[in-house]
Amino acid sequence: MKITLKNIGVFKQAEYEIGDLTIICGQNNTGKTYAAYCLYGFYDFFWKAFSIKTADKDIKNLIANGVINIDIELSKIIQELDIACKEYVKFLPQIFASNKDYLKDAEFNIKLEDNEIDILDTYQKKLGTAKSTLIQINKESKQNQISIRLLIDRQEDKFDVDDVSFIKLIKHAISNAFKEIVFTNTFRRAFIASAERTGAVIFKDELNIAQNNLFRHAAKAGQNADMNPIELIESIYGNGDYALPVRKNIDFIRKLESISKDKSYIASNEKYKDILKDFSDIIGGTYKVGKEGLYYIPNTSSSVKLTMGESSSSVRSMLDISFYLNHIAQQGDMLIIDEPELNLHPCNQIRLARLFARLINIGIKVFITTHSDYIIKELNTLIMLDYKNRHGNAKSILKKYEYKESELINYKQVKVFISEKKLQLIGGNARKIKLQCLSSAEIDEFYGIQAESFDETIIKMNKIQEAIILGDE
Repeated sequence: MKITLKNIGVFKQAEYEIGDLTIICGQNNTGKTYAAYCLYGFYDFFWKAFSIKTADKDIKNLIANGVINIDIELSKIIQELDIACKEYVKFLPQIFASNKDYLKDAEFNIKLEDNEIDILDTYQKKLGTAKSTLIQINKESKQNQISIRLLIDRQEDKFDVDDVSFIKLIKHAISNAFKEIVFTNTFRRAFIASAERTGAVIFKDELNIAQNNLFRHAAKAGQNADMNPIELIESIYGNGDYALPVRKNIDFIRKLESISKDKSYIASNEKYKDILKDFSDIIGGTYKVGKEGLYYIPNTSSSVKLTMGESSSSVRSMLDISFYLNHIAQQGDMLIIDEPELNLHPCNQIRLARLFARLINIGIKVFITTHSDYIIKELNTLIMLDYKNRHGNAKSILKKYEYKESELINYKQVKVFISEKKLQLIGGNARKIKLQCLSSAEIDEFYGIQAESFDETIIKMNKIQEAIILGDE
């Protein structure tokens, strides 16, 4: 999956690809967060606001004959994805809580390779009201066709099939079914932990934006049944001073009590329980939430209960990720973390890198932005160990340094991009201009990730220290 950004934030033009593990690194204020927020925002928009249109003639045939079949064609899939990207651009001001004029020339595009389009083999869903089932949508195994069947009778059910609201309901059901059948395996659920997550924990009551906007959305929807998807999104998320991922984090924290009643597929599977234990060791304790509130309980003393205000910044920065892993995560998800190293000691940054490796190896895609040389270097180690292990030369190292085979990463699973200024050809320009872009880092199965921006800084620091020690003026 290749993402192209144009005229978004600091990027005049930039491209990046999604792997099982995607890393964007670079200096401050170079657009890393823009890339992360754009990706998350598209997932959210696609499933909540984008509608695939059904031709009026198909609806007429359905009402007249009681059944229609819609072909699933590659050209139609690509066309719908292009339409979704164009519609999504209108939503970008809500993603970044930005002025519309600032993003008026923005472009966003996703390109899928043929092998990335993984259509569901079978599908069946019935929809209706509390009193009756109105429609059934099926896809049979090995068939590139969606069958829609009307399950009501004009006379017996006393249902006005010409009613505008009924036709909208049918179109909405067909749109959702097409998206689920065609794109479920491509755009799985995305969860984001923004870099502002530490503050969101502290100020969740004061910044309870989502709840207030939800009431406003309900009122508006009741007043205007013809509201378009963009207006609906605006009414749900508002046009406040906080970017969508920040608002999502606040809303997530507000719902922790109900979220904690569910189990993720990691927590439900005995063979993955050690992942949660290792994460608990990273944060040095566990979280508990109930009617009394949210507490952190250190591993060193089960009798101590600390509020988030009393807890360390590292405890607060890991809260969202902990509840995601324990109560939300499902296979195929994408976990997006803006600066996972926030407030973590280097040894815990290293342990977190190993945790990411285990997550991608059990089917959760991970996307991070980072400044951490420790995370990059540990991922290098895991890539190099994988190469050694595949060639039968790693057993002693794995044992000595307590690595698990489940932590090893094949270099093909990883995509790394450096946000930096480079010469680029823009539009019809005959000469290259130096602009901010995302450069693909070379990844070697023997040496790992070649992230030169980190190396240059470390080399410079070493030279300065050598000069001090040797007395070089």
